[in-house]
Amino acid sequence: MLLIGICLAVLQQWSGINILFNYAEELYRAAGYGINGTLVNIMITGTVNLVCTIAAMGWVDRFGRRTLLSWGCAGIAVAHALLGLAYASGLGGIVVLALTLGAIACYAMSLGPVTWVLIAEIFPNSMRGPAVSIAVSALWIACFILTFTFPILTQRLETAGTFWLYAGICLAGLIFIRLRAPETKGKTLEQIEQELIARGDPTPWSRTLS
Repeated sequence: MLLIGICLAVLQQWSGINILFNYAEELYRAAGYGINGTLVNIMITGTVNLVCTIAAMGWVDRFGRRTLLSWGCAGIAVAHALLGLAYASGLGGIVVLALTLGAIACYAMSLGPVTWVLIAEIFPNSMRGPAVSIAVSALWIACFILTFTFPILTQRLETAGTFWLYAGICLAGLIFIRLRAPETKGKTLEQIEQELIARGDPTPWSRTLS
């Protein structure tokens, strides 16, 4: 469970969405926007992020954690792939803005808030505090690596290749979520703990001890 929590935390960051916030000015200028257009676009992206995060608060118990995370990874992967194609083709303006908003909307309704929910739910009561601390530490380390490496990646892969890389990470994350992430919708923390214990495959040494 600790490894699952760490992987979810890292995936939230390496999906590449924070690049759209931290390097918004450079990305929009590369798409042909001036300073006024860039500032307006940054305001729009923040508004979309807020509205979709609020929507996710109502959907997380309706659709489930795994479902929202899966939809989000798939949507972000498609948006990043198309963003890479737009930059590679020299497209800019409204095309880049629309794809950016689409990626942010998918993130705000899935990986953004739902990752925090799932990380807080999957750990047993006896280790929840330390485990959550480790997972959150991994999240911020991944955030630092993402932000630090973006300029390096754009120099070597160009902007298009960098977004295609993030799209590939999201696809890998989708597979991981479908295979390993538990569904915790409608369950108490005690029920989640019992189900995770029941589905776990004991290691050879634990079988021997038992």
